[in-house]
Amino acid sequence: MKIINLFPGSYNSNCYILVHGGEAVVIDPSASAKSILSRVEQEGAALKGILLTHGHFDHIVSIDTLRRACQVPLMIHKEDSEMLEDGVKNAFSLFFGQDISYKPAERLLENGDKISLGGMDIEVVHLPGHSKGSVCYYIPGERTMFTGDLLFAQGYGRADLHGGNAFTLRTSLCALRQYPGNITIYPGHGEAALLGNALDVAFYL
Repeated sequence: MKIINLFPGSYNSNCYILVHGGEAVVIDPSASAKSILSRVEQEGAALKGILLTHGHFDHIVSIDTLRRACQVPLMIHKEDSEMLEDGVKNAFSLFFGQDISYKPAERLLENGDKISLGGMDIEVVHLPGHSKGSVCYYIPGERTMFTGDLLFAQGYGRADLHGGNAFTLRTSLCALRQYPGNITIYPGHGEAALLGNALDVAFYL
């Protein structure tokens, strides 16, 4: 599997393209649709879907443009689906004073769901706290996890936006201890890190 980070995306959010077996998915499309599609074409892959770790505005910038261009499904956890259509809940209006909304997702995810990419499974792990439907995407065979805004290399996500809960977030961080500490996490902001190292930092703060 090849991981491409189109950074900086909008609002300094990471935008990941995963390529495997001639197929691609994009996780948290903060970059422009043009740059995403150009890179997918450069890799000789077919874009098969859009995966969201959660529904905040800085991670969903290009979702409608990509869907119009490619007719691919958007996937988000069912608990965050309401955020797509509500500028207050996706926090755009909080930061910029105006509403912005998107079309509903084509697929609502639940914990334990699997998404196929070129014959490889991506596992959905529901870990709320940053938002009600915050998820991580885990690929065991690649020792890789995409953690969104739950866990960063140098800390963890905020819990004061819609659907956030500090106690729940802390519980979700504890739940990450069940995974091997030497897997690589790719967060929604900042650099990649080993899971164990990132958790040590998070629990020290």
